[in-house]
Amino acid sequence: MSGGVDSSVAAWLLREAGHEVCGVAMRLGISPAAGEEAAPVGPAAGADARIACEILDIPLYTLDAAADLEGLVIQPFLSAYLEGRTPNPCVECNRALKFGALLRRVQAMGCDFLATGHYARIAPGPAGPRLLRPRDLRKDQTYFLYAIDRQALGRILFPLALYTKEEVREMAAKAGLPGVERRESQDVCFLPGGDLASLLQRYGREGYGAGDIVTRQGKVLGRHRGLPFYTVGQRGGLGIGHRVPLYVLALDVPGNRLIVGEREETRATGLRAASLNLLVDAPPARATAKIRYAHRAAPCAVVWERDVLTVRFDSPQEAVTPGQSVVIYDGDLVVGGGIIQDAL
Repeated sequence: MSGGVDSSVAAWLLREAGHEVCGVAMRLGISPAAGEEAAPVGPAAGADARIACEILDIPLYTLDAAADLEGLVIQPFLSAYLEGRTPNPCVECNRALKFGALLRRVQAMGCDFLATGHYARIAPGPAGPRLLRPRDLRKDQTYFLYAIDRQALGRILFPLALYTKEEVREMAAKAGLPGVERRESQDVCFLPGGDLASLLQRYGREGYGAGDIVTRQGKVLGRHRGLPFYTVGQRGGLGIGHRVPLYVLALDVPGNRLIVGEREETRATGLRAASLNLLVDAPPARATAKIRYAHRAAPCAVVWERDVLTVRFDSPQEAVTPGQSVVIYDGDLVVGGGIIQDAL
């Protein structure tokens, strides 16, 4: 229970279906900087979660997950940035925290399932539960869910799978639940406003500094303020003038150089990915792939090896970014995915 409309309606739907339901909220925080108190993170919606559970007449349990957030999500997030990659912490939060540590804790409490307000669908298949895209494709969150352990799918419920966001808001209003008009935040919960510099400072993570902005040919065009503050495909914020717009092509960590070029140089014919998670027994050789959440899934050929996924796009794709996830789809079925290592 986040206090948001989606999780509240998910609980309402389960209660209306006759399930015995309890709410679970995670208390999150990040380590304090010197002389400061620990900083809470996430939406300031604790009161709404309590109100929703009171309206639904279900108990609410609040579990301390600050240490899990820090160890499983924040520290790997910072390490990836300092290694020149652009991580997606929501993927790791779902894999390791929500549908990993939290799922194990609610099972220990005696719960049969963990339900959330994600827009995704789990359906039975010949080899067990499968993860699929939801009815409301505009809210499809399967990109962030592909890394869930396949064995956990049988213990997860997504009650909003067959509803649109508009229908969810209507149900919330009908049930008198809070949060109907609240705007959804696009920020990472522990990085409000995208303030990476403050987070790096809070955790005392150093090892970055100003360096040269260069072309692939090595021509120096200017200075960058630290590689963690840039990502492949980025256009603005470079602080240099040029006859045509320039984009970030790569982060050269050993040389502390930001490599830039023109738009056509951002296009790649394929990619390699590691840290794989396969959700089906027999992945197809032809599929579609998303290389970021807002990306339109692109037709491609895929080869799954033991530790490496190779994707070859039918048409070149822009800004294939190391550290981001590539997620493979067979129609609405989520085949699996991995963390992008490099573009081809």
